Amino acid sequence: MSVLVLVLAVSAACCMGLGFVLQQNAAQRAPLGDFLSPRLLLDLVRVPRWLGGTGLVVAGMALGAVALGRGELSLVEPLLATNLLFALALSRRQTGRPLGRQGWAGLALLAGGVTAFVVAGEPRGGAALADPLRHWLIIGLMTGSALLLTAYAKRTRPGSAPVLLGLAAGLLYGVQDALTRISGERFSAGGLIHLLSAWQPYAVLLIGVTALILVQSAFETAPLRMSLPALTAAQPLAGIACGVGFLGDRLRTDAGALAWEAGGLAAVVGGIVLLGLHPAMPRGTAHPPPARDLQPR
Repeated sequence: MSVLVLVLAVSAACCMGLGFVLQQNAAQRAPLGDFLSPRLLLDLVRVPRWLGGTGLVVAGMALGAVALGRGELSLVEPLLATNLLFALALSRRQTGRPLGRQGWAGLALLAGGVTAFVVAGEPRGGAALADPLRHWLIIGLMTGSALLLTAYAKRTRPGSAPVLLGLAAGLLYGVQDALTRISGERFSAGGLIHLLSAWQPYAVLLIGVTALILVQSAFETAPLRMSLPALTAAQPLAGIACGVGFLGDRLRTDAGALAWEAGGLAAVVGGIVLLGLHPAMPRGTAHPPPARDLQPR
């Protein structure tokens, strides 16, 4: 495993984790009438804290894109899942709560799960599969699932909507990471013209904006602990599915390795849930303040 890829991926996770906390601090004050509407972003761009958080998230995505250009998606995605550790660190500083048994257990599961998956799977690159059917089948499955989760979130009770939106956004971010890697390869192979002549960079932009609306809608309706664990768990699973499914990433497939890989991913999800439900995570507000509170001060 390249040390540079490790540093880039963990740095990306740090920026994203800190950025998500700042975004949620601002989004919880947004008017509920903007739920799942692009108007939500127009309201939030007037809030300095949200802009700062968004800047960190964008920086994290840029660092993640560089990491994806130098490493396998199946390696980078589990490392990006550690963004929850940095989100918890900032939240703990804001709330003053200690980690306790739950925090340390979640940390151990997340770190141990990532390590077990990477060591057992030994992710390595390969030639992207030429089968367009598999390519579109996996992307369609991920995006279709995200659309169904979003549609159900609009109809379900408020307590379930943030979790569903977090899952939907995580699936979209996983697909976005896969398309970002393809875009980087096209740019390296033929430059800017070769990149802009393909559909992938435009899909990256569209998916990014859509996922941003889903995430901010989840942040405005419930505490961070309701949405961020679901998002953080879904993204690496979707990314690994894309990496192995059509980008040519290869993992060890003997029985022992598969068992450790499955156990590692299960530990990652378990650690994410424990950390996401930690009392140090921001609780948000029960009822968002009026829209006028969004005005910068």
